[in-house]
Amino acid sequence: MNQETQKTGRWTTIRQQLATLEKPALLALVKDLYQAAPGNRDFLHARYSPQEGGAEGLEAYRRKIVEQFFPARGFGKLKLAEARKAIRDYRKATGQLAGTMELMMTYVENGARFTEEYGDIDERFYDSVESVLDELAALLLGEAWKLYPEFEHRLARVKNMTADMGWGFGDHVTEVVSELEEKFAGSA
Repeated sequence: MNQETQKTGRWTTIRQQLATLEKPALLALVKDLYQAAPGNRDFLHARYSPQEGGAEGLEAYRRKIVEQFFPARGFGKLKLAEARKAIRDYRKATGQLAGTMELMMTYVENGARFTEEYGDIDERFYDSVESVLDELAALLLGEAWKLYPEFEHRLARVKNMTADMGWGFGDHVTEVVSELEEKFAGSA
């Protein structure tokens, strides 16, 4: 049995068990999951937040990103995979494109700010920040083109902040943001 079949089989077994539960038992199970792990709580808050646009859930994921660059105490650990995971987890939890793009922008802004405050980092760091910027730009040039005005000023600020940064980082940011500015000139 291959790994995919095992995973499907495991879910099938669980789904069959869940299908037999009454509503109070399902609610108790979700409550147990909620209490079991912070990630579960964040997921549920993002998915079912009563606030417009899931702001409460969005903030939990934003904090996870910012924490990797600028923790409340000490220096940033730069566990970039964890910061990027927060973006993916939010999108899985909500399916909200605007919120996902907000988290991408937060990642890019904090990456630029970190470099501004601490100087040159390394290629891995810049590749990661550039990759998220590229994903954001692709969304803005594609299905999320109507959201460009919400990000326009923040992108311009990152472009200005990174203009003189090395490792080709500033050049890349300038190129990507300038392409967006040209594409949307006069439409914002």
